[in-house]
Order: sequence, then C-alpha cells, then structure tokens
Amino acid sequence: MPEPIVFVLDVAPADAAEPASGWESTVRRVPADEPIVRGTDLAATRGDGVFETLGVLEGCPQAVDAHFWRLANSAGLLELPAPNLEQWRVAMRLAGAALPIDRQGGIKLVLSRGVEGANRPTGWLIATVAEDDFANRTDGWKVVTLDRGYRHDLSEHAPWLLPGAKTLSYAVNMATLREAARRGADNAIYVSSDGYVMEAPQSSVLLRRGDTLVTPKTDIGILPGTTQLSAFALAQEWGFATEDRLVPSGELLDSDGVWLLSSVKLATPITAVDGQPIAVDREFSDRLNAGLLARRE
Repeated sequence: MPEPIVFVLDVAPADAAEPASGWESTVRRVPADEPIVRGTDLAATRGDGVFETLGVLEGCPQAVDAHFWRLANSAGLLELPAPNLEQWRVAMRLAGAALPIDRQGGIKLVLSRGVEGANRPTGWLIATVAEDDFANRTDGWKVVTLDRGYRHDLSEHAPWLLPGAKTLSYAVNMATLREAARRGADNAIYVSSDGYVMEAPQSSVLLRRGDTLVTPKTDIGILPGTTQLSAFALAQEWGFATEDRLVPSGELLDSDGVWLLSSVKLATPITAVDGQPIAVDREFSDRLNAGLLARRE
C-alpha cells in the first residue's frame, strides 16, 4: 500500500491576509513517518477537533465548497477558531496534486484545538490512494439498523451534544461498524429512538420512491451529506424530484432502492436491511455512480 502523503499547516486565522510569499509558504509536506502531533494536542488526548474527507478523481478534489462549508460549520459548533478557507483550499490543492492522476483517492483535512493551554489550533492533511476496488458500488452491502440512543429532535433540546458536527471523536462510529460486523452485516444505519432514519457511521442515506429521491433532513442531528448534495443535483438534471424530510424507519423496507453515499466509496446500493432482502435498482445505481465519477469540481 502506498504511503500516505502528509502536509502540515501553520494555521492562520480566518481573517488573515495572504502572506506576501503566498499561502503555499504556510503549508509544509512532511515524510509520512515524521511525528506531527504532540502528545498534549487535544486532538490526541480528547478528540477535540474536526475533520473532513474529500474524494479525489484524476487529481481533482470533489465537492470542495460543500466540504469547506461543513468544516467551518463543525468548527463553529465546537467553538474552534474559524478556519481560513483560502489557506485550506491551497493546502488541499497541493495534496490533490501529489496523488497519482490515474488513481482514485482521498484527502482528510484535520483541524484540532491544538496543544492544551497554547490557544493555537493545529492542522494537517493526509492524502491517500484508494486501494479499494469499489466492489461495493456493484455488489452492494447488507446493513443492520441500530438505535442512535436519542430522539430525532436532539438538536433542538441538547445542542451541547454537538449533533451535526464532524468531530474527531469517532469511537462510537467505529464501535458501530464492529457491531454491524458481529451481526453479519457490512454496515449500519442509525435510527433515532423514536423510529426515524438518520445516517450511517460514515455515510448519508438515500432512498428512491418512484420518481422521487429522499434523504433524511439534517436538522435531526446528522451531517449534511456532500455526496448526497451531488446526487440530488444529478437527479434533478435527470427529471427526478428530491425531498429531505423525516423518514420513518419502515421506509427502508418499502422503497424502490436504498443507498449509502460517501465521498470516496460514492453510492453503495443496499441489498438487505436487518436480514430482509430489499429491491436493488441496478440501472439507477450504475447511472448514479457514473454521474458522480464524472464530476470535476
């Protein structure tokens, strides 16, 4: 497996002017085995930071503006200093250019609160080549539904639990994937304690009902999906209606197709939910992945 490509930022405030030497001078490529995070960095000790992962096609990072908006939104929810998006844009462009143009890949952007007591954020990027053959796009996945542990209106009643923030505190997400594997599934879909579809640990949920594509609305404590936004844009070009709304969990078994959408794996059709087979729209699934792969943003 090729080594990851790592860049470290001298993180600038959101309102900082571009230095005379350019933003490139604030971004440094380092060897993959060079330590870049101190043991007292709050990213390591408390998961106190945010991140984004972008897909890269032919050296071109995808859905850049949507990911930048989400990075800034997550930072705001954690009361982190707002990122300087122009600096991050330059860093991301350098990372994308460092990947081989003939391979799909990804870039992870990380913004941490920094070393405890220093009051200075730290940031870095990791660019990787995707080793996956993306069989998920054709073979699909079996999923189980798992209780998220709170109602769909959490954002309204407990915003301090950071619903909708993409934080570095990902232990629950990884535990969810291990539980799904124990149950003989490839992935999981979270359901609120009052019975509404939310999201997967690393993906958004998309359903097809006739000529309408549906996704859970994001004010129920889930992340806005960047790939889902691209899927909706494509669907509207193709004449489909789109909806974001509350989705009762029963609709997973009563739809014309269900997909998990993510930045690198793109659209994965779901073949079974909780052991019950569901319809797979192969033609639409292939069309959707082809449309997502054709993006050059």
